[in-house]
Amino acid sequence: MATPKIILPEKGKQNILITSALPYVNNVPHLGNVVGSVLSADVFSRFSKLRDRPTLFICGTDEYGTATETKALETGQTPKELCDEFHLKHKEVYDWFEIAFDYFGRTTTEQQTIIAQDIFTKLYKNGYLEERTTTQPYCEKHESFLADRFVEGTCPKCQYDDARGDQCDKCGSLLDPFELINPHCKIDGATPVPRETTHIFLLLNKAQPAIEEWFSKSSVQGAWPQNGVSITRSWLEKGLEGRSITRDLKWGTPIPLPGYEKKVLYVWFDACIGYPSITASYTKDWELWWRDPENVKLYQFMGKDNVPFHTVIFPGSQMGTGDRWTMLNHLSTTEYLNYETGKFSKSRGVGVFGDGAKETGIPPSVWRYYLLANRPETGDTQFEWKSFISANNSELLANLGNFVNRLVKFVNAKLGGTIPEFSDDYTDDTFDFPAWVAEVNKLLGEYVADLEAVHLRSGLKKLMEISSAGNLLLQYRLDNANLASNPTRTQTIAGLALNLAYLLASLASPFMPSTAESIVQQLNAPLAHISDKWNPSALKSGHKIGKAAYLFTRIPEEKENEWRNKYGGTQAQRQEEEAAKAKKAADRARDRERKKAKKEATKASGSITDTKLANKKDEEVEIPLRDKVAEEQAPPPAAAP
Repeated sequence: MATPKIILPEKGKQNILITSALPYVNNVPHLGNVVGSVLSADVFSRFSKLRDRPTLFICGTDEYGTATETKALETGQTPKELCDEFHLKHKEVYDWFEIAFDYFGRTTTEQQTIIAQDIFTKLYKNGYLEERTTTQPYCEKHESFLADRFVEGTCPKCQYDDARGDQCDKCGSLLDPFELINPHCKIDGATPVPRETTHIFLLLNKAQPAIEEWFSKSSVQGAWPQNGVSITRSWLEKGLEGRSITRDLKWGTPIPLPGYEKKVLYVWFDACIGYPSITASYTKDWELWWRDPENVKLYQFMGKDNVPFHTVIFPGSQMGTGDRWTMLNHLSTTEYLNYETGKFSKSRGVGVFGDGAKETGIPPSVWRYYLLANRPETGDTQFEWKSFISANNSELLANLGNFVNRLVKFVNAKLGGTIPEFSDDYTDDTFDFPAWVAEVNKLLGEYVADLEAVHLRSGLKKLMEISSAGNLLLQYRLDNANLASNPTRTQTIAGLALNLAYLLASLASPFMPSTAESIVQQLNAPLAHISDKWNPSALKSGHKIGKAAYLFTRIPEEKENEWRNKYGGTQAQRQEEEAAKAKKAADRARDRERKKAKKEATKASGSITDTKLANKKDEEVEIPLRDKVAEEQAPPPAAAP
């Protein structure tokens, strides 16, 4: 097998570097995670490559930090064993969704250590780091300092009773763990106590003037979305402060300072450095991508909760080194994709997760289409089974699937599977062919403009409108009667429609790659680049096409309730079910202990007839209390970014 060619920037070309937020290895990603970062980035990467640009798309698992260390203790694994397991699980999910990374790496590498320590050392020498003694929450029960997100309690600002020590998910306020009302350790429920520890702080306040200047230019030149601009501006307007970038952990990038041997770099500082380090794992020439801001444009995809790490902390760290860096050009952020009537929750297992999508038997193209058609670009959107089924049946099947299948079947059955003689400037009194071609080109121009601006949802809509134009061309015109009565017009329609199908394959490829592959197989032609103008005669007369195949199949309406019952349920229902199971198991254990105690008491008394003695013995045996049920420990939340 040939070694894939390493993708590098080329002089004189528009070089595109794409990253999607590094997923944390604490669970299988849910659909909101998929559409918010990796799927959106994949669409743009595929589009950029079809525009004939040198494009590198990198991602990987974010593996260091408290969550990994803690979960490894739960599962009885080493942190590396846990990361190896979940790295593979993530890759399997993304492979099924047809995410075409050029390289999917990880942050637990030598390259990560080298680059992160280099950035740290230069920031230290340039006066952007400062040592401070701070008071942090400490759990006396399991004898460990707690990351802010491992302290939970009630938000002091909105009274939300499930806030974390770093942020309230309900009102969005950034918090200090000691601000929480009734704080408790997420791991074991104990009340944390304050304890002093020494850490290194990144002086973002010192970097603020440079960050503001860069932000004012990049956000305009890169046409950032409004939510990314608003979130960044709110941080800057409040005034940046020093933020701790080290933690009392073992699992992480070592700190290159004496006296810090038992501490590591904090994920807030460390994770974004994963982008260049993963690129360095892909190629030794990584600096050609990351040290050339004049010739490389960086596009970064993420959910809105990751914005500050990419628009404030990482850029501030880059500029603080004094080195030449490729920095963020276009920011693509999403709001939240909700599930039915509630929220997806990676830590609590609410909603449809990546492996769950595979279990439905519905192909990846349908999932990709629905998620992208409902991509939460400017506001929260909802995943609903009813609309999911409708998107397949009423849009994909009825529009795109119908157009391609009807056309290819007709050409094979009536025209010998060969493109007939036709002219792309044909005119006819019964249909305005030049106007139809002009309309296709108008929609193509809008599609290209949308994708260039990373307006993926709108671009997908344009794709389906072009397909609708194809159905309009065929309507009442491509059949046996027309072929007999007006063969020239019918052959022209067949030729133009086959070329439109060829265009649709390229335009659909970023969104539904396997669907596009099926179309070009049926047309017996390679996937073409996306140009600014459509060539209605790219496939010439005499070209032999392939056999017809269904692009989509109908989903029965009754699947809605089946899938909702299988994958649905609210967080409260799930918690109640888990509590009921735990109670039932405890009751069984209690009954077993009672029977055992009675048997031992009876044996010790020497007689089963002495009821009083037996009862007395019963009372002396310690039986587990019904209410003392060990709570199931929830997995740690995802780390940012």
